[in-house]
Amino acid sequence: MSKLGNLGARLHRGEVGYDFVKNRKIWYGVSILITILAVAGLAVRGLNMGIEFQGGAVFTTPKNTSASVSQAETYAEEASGHDAIVQKLGDGTLRIQVAGIDTDAANKIKNTLADDFKIDTEQINAELVGPSWGEQIANKAWQGLGIFLVLVVIYLAIAFEWRMAIAAFVALIHDITITVGIYALVGFEVTPGTVIGLLTILGYSLYDTVVVFDSLKEQTRDITKQTRWTYSDVANRSINSTLVRSINTTVVALLPVAGLLFIGGGVLGAGMLNDISLSLFVGLAAGAYSSIFIATPLVADLKEREPQMKALKKRVLAKRAKGETPDAETGDEAYTDEPEDVAPAVVGPRNQPASRTRGRGRPSGKRR
Repeated sequence: MSKLGNLGARLHRGEVGYDFVKNRKIWYGVSILITILAVAGLAVRGLNMGIEFQGGAVFTTPKNTSASVSQAETYAEEASGHDAIVQKLGDGTLRIQVAGIDTDAANKIKNTLADDFKIDTEQINAELVGPSWGEQIANKAWQGLGIFLVLVVIYLAIAFEWRMAIAAFVALIHDITITVGIYALVGFEVTPGTVIGLLTILGYSLYDTVVVFDSLKEQTRDITKQTRWTYSDVANRSINSTLVRSINTTVVALLPVAGLLFIGGGVLGAGMLNDISLSLFVGLAAGAYSSIFIATPLVADLKEREPQMKALKKRVLAKRAKGETPDAETGDEAYTDEPEDVAPAVVGPRNQPASRTRGRGRPSGKRR
């Protein structure tokens, strides 16, 4: 078995682990800081909305145009009086976007560009884009996002409980805010591809969160019938038992997206790939972070406000205060006062033998 596989097995059995829930205030602080930066970038710089949302014209030059991207950008800005975005496509053509112009201005710019490139006017293809189309896409995206969030909250409240639904909702808003804020700070153009990528990452984020919640639900069944672990202890075990799986799925998803973003968009200059790849890359990373560091610790916080969980925590801490120490191998506490004819609650790792703590501390031989 590989080292990573062995680590995953040990995490699943509870033999090793990191206390994510105990250090939740650190993760909350990091998330709040990142969110503040994202909101500040959004408020100060705003989003660089694409031509689909602003309206304007797109000019496409013939193949193998002699002018470079920087030259074409200068020509377009001088001809239009507006900022221009120029992209060199794979077949050698130049795609020039100029926002905020009408039909008459587009015709004049087309003629001027033809003179600058020293080509015939008919060789330049001009396409007008109205802002209403982009506005319709944005409205549909917001409607889809709203419906998605409502359905997610309802589903999680039914399949799990309302506290998990709230935690998942907070994690999704966290991921969306960070992704949109990164777009504002980086200055990448927001296009319909960006909207598609933003909606796509919600499914990945929710998947990682539900995997942890499912493990947490299973391990906290009848948790109040034992006095070994608090709800936070079990929540932390759930994170650790699914940690390697979450990391593996996130890395596998990030690798092709990173290829699109850094190689396709950066090295090869296919700028249109940035529209969707940046939102996917940031969103996938934020989704993995929120499922581990935000959603589950938040559930533990909400759950331990219940009277039953408060009482359980009080009993557990009281027993620990008596000097009962955790087992060195598994971290489980040794108790000798629980009856043997009662099956242990399923709050620890599922594969852990139940006999590890049975009869511990008693002399061998006859039962008392």
